[in-house]
Amino acid sequence: MNPSWIPFQDLATPMADVHTKEQRSFNMSRIRGKDTKPEYVVRRMVHGMGYRFRLHRRALPGSPDLVLARHRKVIFVHGCFWHKHRCKYGRVRPATNAELWEKKRQGNVERDRRNLKALRAMGWKILVVWECWTRDRAKLEQRLRSFLEDGTPQNTQPAPR
Repeated sequence: MNPSWIPFQDLATPMADVHTKEQRSFNMSRIRGKDTKPEYVVRRMVHGMGYRFRLHRRALPGSPDLVLARHRKVIFVHGCFWHKHRCKYGRVRPATNAELWEKKRQGNVERDRRNLKALRAMGWKILVVWECWTRDRAKLEQRLRSFLEDGTPQNTQPAPR
């Protein structure tokens, strides 16, 4: 069955892994935590708008992907799967080691919440850009421009509970 024909609500149900243990291990070893394609897309747009930023400032909670210190603004670029976004990519649940993955992903969400709270307490304005948003460049540029010019992100979705 072609995965593109699976109804949207069925994506939340576990599916058997189609890779061998070795293939899955190889694939997982190639997943990066920074310098990802969605992050490059956001960087290119922000830089093209004339803003200058620092990357992954470890002195700040959560080590934000982009830090615009002059404007007191930070941008996180989150992968939908890893940070449990409410889109179809974030709702996928692995069938193999489901409990381990749920614990890991939920831990990411809780850590994100703590980091965002700490940054807000320090006076930073925050935008979380989800990986799925980078597919529609025009809409993403509008969201970024809105956040960077007046500090109010448009159409943001809260993290799952």
